Amino acid sequence: MGKREQLIEYIIQDIVVFLVEDNGIEYEEAMKEFYASETYLKLTDEETGLYYESAAYVYELYKSEKQTGCLVKGGE
Repeated sequence: MGKREQLIEYIIQDIVVFLVEDNGIEYEEAMKEFYASETYLKLTDEETGLYYESAAYVYELYKSEKQTGCLVKGGE
């Protein structure tokens, strides 16, 4: 596993824990929800560089996506 894949895996693990803690859902359900998101697609897209951001930052993007229905970058 390369550095990029490790970074992505660590971020995903943290986000799933955040989802479990914040929403009181099961770990498996949290994984399904995140993997089905646009945020996950952007996180795994090498061109976005999103995997260089903190898990907390990516989680905030995910929460914004869930609230608005789309992924919005700051300033747009």
